[in-house]
Amino acid sequence: MALHKGPQKHEHRRLSVNPFFGEANPVGGMTEAPPTHRLPNAPLAPSTAYQLVHDELMLDGNARLNLATFVTTWMEPQAGVLMGECRDKNMIDKDEYPRTAELERRCVAMLADLWNAPDPSAAVGCSTTGSSEACMLAGMALKRRWMQRNHDRYPSSGVRPNLVMGVNVQVCWEKFCNFWEVEARQVPMEGDRYHLDPQAAAELCDENTIGVVGILGSTFDGSYEPIADLCAALDDLQERTGLDVPVHVDGASGGMVAPFLDEDLVWDFRLPRVASINTSGHKYGLVYPGVGWALWRDKEALPEELVFRVNYLGGDMPTFALNFSRPGAQVVAQYYTFLRLGREGYRAVQQSTRDVACALAERIDAFGDFRLLTRGDQLPVFAFTTAPDVTSFDVFDVSRRLREGGWLVPAYTFPPHREDLSVLRIVCRNGFSTDLADLFVENLDRLLPELRRQPHPLTQDKQAATGFHH
Repeated sequence: MALHKGPQKHEHRRLSVNPFFGEANPVGGMTEAPPTHRLPNAPLAPSTAYQLVHDELMLDGNARLNLATFVTTWMEPQAGVLMGECRDKNMIDKDEYPRTAELERRCVAMLADLWNAPDPSAAVGCSTTGSSEACMLAGMALKRRWMQRNHDRYPSSGVRPNLVMGVNVQVCWEKFCNFWEVEARQVPMEGDRYHLDPQAAAELCDENTIGVVGILGSTFDGSYEPIADLCAALDDLQERTGLDVPVHVDGASGGMVAPFLDEDLVWDFRLPRVASINTSGHKYGLVYPGVGWALWRDKEALPEELVFRVNYLGGDMPTFALNFSRPGAQVVAQYYTFLRLGREGYRAVQQSTRDVACALAERIDAFGDFRLLTRGDQLPVFAFTTAPDVTSFDVFDVSRRLREGGWLVPAYTFPPHREDLSVLRIVCRNGFSTDLADLFVENLDRLLPELRRQPHPLTQDKQAATGFHH
């Protein structure tokens, strides 16, 4: 997304303002519209300011029709009321807002239990602004533990820590490696394998490896990476070489799906090599953005030196987040959702979402114009490309035409070594109902005859055709 630019040439013109926006006198104070790139000289009536902003935001897309984002776009009204009541509470002021802090602590305990921590009462964790911050914290802990084990030779020239991951990781892991000066060692895609290969990951590890990242739900196609197989490969590596490499599970999405729908899948703290897990409360945790969670299996997995204890407003508070001030609203909303749904409620919601995804994938497959890469039976997410015999249009044409009807479906090219593969991806979330899926299929059905009549794909610049949204 481009950075906002300064005033353009056309922006010196005054915009007309509807006289009815005035509070009492329809023409009072309505002689000219406020500037858009500098502070206005005088205040506006609150109703006027609201209407101006509201009208401009109407040009945004409809979030419910956004099939690109994993982020929650619908919550119950009661959750919205609670969030409104807590938006002025600063999460960092734990002594000022002790009950908000207690709800955060309860959420951590609930997640530790959900993810089968050996002793949920001993697990440590915190809320974050999302999985990106949670991943940064987990990466910092991995690096610091490695530094402690290698204090006799690091820092020194020729010794650089590395982190092993699949090429399909979310961009936040590349950011982590860049910001914290860690070499990113990525396992490429091969053939029909679109995520990390456990044996290939183990082969990339050496004495400078701080950890391996496994993804429970790849954003590229919605598939789970084989976390248990990854741990087994690293167990074998340790037996052969003595290298003890921890695993962090990026469960941004799957961490709130698998515990309810795939209970027999072993991916979490049941595996001794899993040191930490993150998830996004604002994805399949069913909370508005932005809230994430980072948990470590025990205190040994999170070096104490990374925990800051500050005296702030008269209280001693441990904190290990990158951010400082942020509202407590999202954490309260997460606790509300945990309390509201419980295990059975989450299971019902996630099963419904998976059912919609699987059924929609089947209907798209039935058109005959597309080939499914995944079917929505892990994350409620699936990716598909055009069938081999389709030559008149490509996935970028489909994405562009769907956007005309308000549907946001990303089209993108896969990373090395599968740059030859371009796909569409659909993310099914709570709120994307069977009825909306029916409307989507009807819209696609209307577009396909026109797409089939094209002489060739029409997209010129595929890089600019659409965005890849995590």
